[in-house]
Amino acid sequence: MSDYMFMLESHLSPGQSRALGAIDQAARQTGPPLFLVGGAMRDMLGGFPITDLDFAFQGNALALARRVAEETGARILAQDEVRKSAELVFPDGVTAEIGMARTERYSKPGVRPQVEPAPIHQDLLRRDFTVNSIALSLHPASRGLLLDPANGLGDLNQKELRANSSTTLFDDPARLLRLIRFRIRLGFSVEARTQQQYEAARQAGIEALIPPRSLLAELRQIAREPALAEVVAGLDKERLLRLVSPSLSGPRLNVVALAKLQKARQLIPFGVSLTVDALALFLALISEKLPPKERSAFARRLEMGKQETEAWKKLGAAVRPLEKKLRAAKLQRPSLVYETLSGVPGEQILLVYVATKDRLVHDRIRNYLTKYLPAAQEITDKEVIAAGYEPGAARFEKIRQEMIAARLDGRTWRPAAAASKSRPAKRRGASPVRRGLPALSARPVA
Repeated sequence: MSDYMFMLESHLSPGQSRALGAIDQAARQTGPPLFLVGGAMRDMLGGFPITDLDFAFQGNALALARRVAEETGARILAQDEVRKSAELVFPDGVTAEIGMARTERYSKPGVRPQVEPAPIHQDLLRRDFTVNSIALSLHPASRGLLLDPANGLGDLNQKELRANSSTTLFDDPARLLRLIRFRIRLGFSVEARTQQQYEAARQAGIEALIPPRSLLAELRQIAREPALAEVVAGLDKERLLRLVSPSLSGPRLNVVALAKLQKARQLIPFGVSLTVDALALFLALISEKLPPKERSAFARRLEMGKQETEAWKKLGAAVRPLEKKLRAAKLQRPSLVYETLSGVPGEQILLVYVATKDRLVHDRIRNYLTKYLPAAQEITDKEVIAAGYEPGAARFEKIRQEMIAARLDGRTWRPAAAASKSRPAKRRGASPVRRGLPALSARPVA
């Protein structure tokens, strides 16, 4: 195993490892080379948490994405027929993008590019910034080989953002938002010529040419940012959030709630799986202070689909019953809190945590995220199998839940049948012992 493959494995969560393995296996069966690229490589080499998996495939990327979705149960979130790329979300919430290795040529700013298949080196050089132009080969013949034609590794070491060409920000104006996002999240400086290009693009008003779906795609990435509140505040300072809504600035920009969300997400231990519709949660919070008419205009401006719009707009109403359930006095045991929250979408749990003023609700969600959920995920299939139950059996999942409840409550788990056998049988004719009173013991005669 190469040093880079070892480094990659140490940076991935269990869910990300499973997703990478599934995509890698599907690509091997197909044949053409597969590369891990973009943000995943930047974050791994820069020592940052990996938030997304990006792959370049020198073959039919859309067919590969469909195959992965069929084999893993992943859902295709978005698909670009021009660029031959697709974004997937796996059942545990891990996201990945699979795109065709390609070149892109723009006739003018903001238009769809002319796309052609290309070798991986050309694909890397057509990307936005040098730190995103690094690839790791996953092909068996060159597995672990690092490709860095733009010296992105050097810019990572210098903590500098440098555009790949003098027209990078003009070709795709959505990169203006991306530059601000990376600068704030990574804490990097912007190389002088790239800064000059940014200022020239803003002076020319290039940001007005960002297509609605590209803007929505950027918001989806912003929604997953670890430094969410700081990124949003930085975009507001650059007057770029007005592209989404003219009213989205100043007092109506809900930065306080975004900061609470940012802290809430930090409670979730690394490797713990919590599926969250990050975009719906982000939009619900950022638009909270907008008038109803402006929220509707917000959705139209982004050309959001019906499913995306409903997921965002119905989120607030969906969490009110959950908050009421979490106030219940009967939730005295950890297992009952876990039972109440397990299966609830992660965006609802986090929204209640951010919005509630009830300390009890707040504490129960905190305990669920930091204690109960990690402990529950320690109960593996192996433990259930060791107890004598085979995967796929009717009682398999029920037994798992019983074992989880026992662990959370500090009890020793025993099957119900074994527990009943361990209780002493009631003898016929024996005088009943009244509840609450101890049985009399025989005393020796003096």
